[in-house]
Amino acid sequence: MIRLRRKRGRGLFAPTVAATGWGESTLAEISWDKSRGAGLRWGIGGAVLGGLAALAVFAPAAWLCSAIAAATQQRMLLSDARGTVWSGSAVVVLTGGEGSRDASSLPGRLAWALRPKGLGLELRMEQACCLNGSVALRVQPGFGRTTYTLLPPAGWVAQWPTALLGGLGTPWNTMQLGGSLRLASSGLKIESVQGRWVVDGKADVDLVDVSSRLSTLDSLGSYRMSLSGDAANPGISLLSLITQDGALKLSGNGTWGPAGVRFRGEARAGSGEEAALSNLLNIIGRREGARSVISIG
Repeated sequence: MIRLRRKRGRGLFAPTVAATGWGESTLAEISWDKSRGAGLRWGIGGAVLGGLAALAVFAPAAWLCSAIAAATQQRMLLSDARGTVWSGSAVVVLTGGEGSRDASSLPGRLAWALRPKGLGLELRMEQACCLNGSVALRVQPGFGRTTYTLLPPAGWVAQWPTALLGGLGTPWNTMQLGGSLRLASSGLKIESVQGRWVVDGKADVDLVDVSSRLSTLDSLGSYRMSLSGDAANPGISLLSLITQDGALKLSGNGTWGPAGVRFRGEARAGSGEEAALSNLLNIIGRREGARSVISIG
């Protein structure tokens, strides 16, 4: 009797499973659900990657403008930006910083093209009024550092009207300068290393035929401010100011380092020009007799 029941149990159960195919259909449904889930995940991933790629390619120029404004504490602005981060143009504006009412802009538009170069980027800029052809700046990121290399054209790099400095606020807006500013360099590399700036090379800024409404003289003179690296102290850059010619005599030296800019200099009137330069000397620095002491930092 016991054997008979076992045979009947096997005989009755086996045909039922074979006839319905319940096991095979359940496995097929599970497999289909898994493949559908994987396909959905791949689809979402592809859409996200495509969106990020499109965002990178067509990122608006306003993003670059915001980054520059933040880096310069609102002292340099790119207004009326057009195009993308990779290729665009804008109007360059100098201001006295956030909340300042002083502002001055350059004529025309600054055009740029940003392209990958090796493991970094190369920024090329053109502006008819102020740049000598196409000026390139190479940006090379690294571990804990970023290197900026100026690739200057032959001769001077850029020139601007000195009146542009009035947009920076006091004391430039008070002096109301005339003349021109010219940047020249045979090559300059600046590294940002953990918050420190390391300069390799040299750059000269010439202030040519400078004038001021605070003086009755048609011209105050011409001057040169130089920036160069210090081989003995890699984290410190050297600053120097000399007079090339003119009635107003300027001189001084300083450094640019982790503590910021530190500069000490003086201004004097040339022989016979003391009365014409008295008001200007009072504004340039702290008066000590015939000279005006310039102190920054």
